[in-house]
Amino acid sequence: MGTTWHVTIVPGPGSASPDVLQRGIEEELESVNLSMSTYRDDSEISRFNALAADTWFPVSPEFYAVLSTALAVGWQSGGAYDVTVAPLVNLWGFGPDGPANGPPPAKQIAGLLEQIGQDNLRVDGEARQVLKRGQLSLDFSSIAKGYAVDRVAQWLDTQGVSRYLVEVGGEMRLAGNSPRDDLWRIAIEQPDSATIDVNAAMRISDAAIATSGDYRNYFEVDGKRYSHSIDPRTGYPVSHDLVSVTVIHNSAMIADAWATALTVLGPQEGMAVALAHGLAVYFIQRHGTDFQHSHTPAFGQYLEISEPDQQ
Repeated sequence: MGTTWHVTIVPGPGSASPDVLQRGIEEELESVNLSMSTYRDDSEISRFNALAADTWFPVSPEFYAVLSTALAVGWQSGGAYDVTVAPLVNLWGFGPDGPANGPPPAKQIAGLLEQIGQDNLRVDGEARQVLKRGQLSLDFSSIAKGYAVDRVAQWLDTQGVSRYLVEVGGEMRLAGNSPRDDLWRIAIEQPDSATIDVNAAMRISDAAIATSGDYRNYFEVDGKRYSHSIDPRTGYPVSHDLVSVTVIHNSAMIADAWATALTVLGPQEGMAVALAHGLAVYFIQRHGTDFQHSHTPAFGQYLEISEPDQQ
């Protein structure tokens, strides 16, 4: 999937050997790649994207599970999350075709908007097959990394490993105590493209974490900043001041998708949706050269120091 992975394991009685664990982890990740990586022409998702319209395409249980979750978050977020948005992301210079020279023409954006939208997908759950209407393509980059984390974690559970940190492309899942024999300590990065500093620290276990932000992937033209976070409802990059969203959930896949959805929704609407769904979320907004943070009540339990002035 064009990214890195890292696993920390605390061995316990009955856990498999390091060599067995290494091979098993790589096999789990390769299985996800074969299904969901757009970097491979032979992957399941690439074959679906190359398929002619109005043709049913049988999918694997793994593919179906990820697509179903993506569609659910899409509906629950009012369309702010949409795994068919890839052509627009590419048009703006954040996809496989590489950087753009500047904002694309409005007419071109409008044309692509007519082609995308998860409503143009037909899903037959009983036969586990998917059909697209028109020149639709899927991109699971905002959810597949989280799914890969879950797959590796679930496999480790079957190998007698009960204490671990699994991370793929920044999304992670933790179980049991850390090597220090206490809760895992995880930092939320300060959203500054020039530095790598800590904004907040968490103590956490038996949960998954995903973060989405626009502070490292963007371009500027005539002093205006264009984020890689494209709003599938408008076809344009988000323009609000929400720069980082961290979500904690029992599923890294779901946390991954919601982090993207809430980033698109922005600070006010994002907070309202997060509260409505009982999500544990930490928001960071940019105010000039400063940053302001807030969080939902469900997130407060994970912070090392809870600020009384936060939501």
